[in-house]
Amino acid sequence: MSIDAKLALDAFKIDEESHIQIDQTRCKERCQTRYCLYVCPAQVYTLGQEGEILIRYEGCLECGACTIACDTTLAWNYPRGGFGVQYRFG
Repeated sequence: MSIDAKLALDAFKIDEESHIQIDQTRCKERCQTRYCLYVCPAQVYTLGQEGEILIRYEGCLECGACTIACDTTLAWNYPRGGFGVQYRFG
């Protein structure tokens, strides 16, 4: 089963305000490996054409893996109340 098919089982209530912030300048200066691109199970992070990290926060699973991988430039908080992922099994 593909990641997109697995994520389709979950429901997301999208907030207009992102709960993930990245300091792009510090990221480019301090991080050559960009672990956030590899550790996120929902593939929320992608690399832009100019080397910046693009965030699709709407699909965030709120697992916190990115906060472990990036401890210098990433600021992550839970979405505001009533927003975020709703896990569904079946």
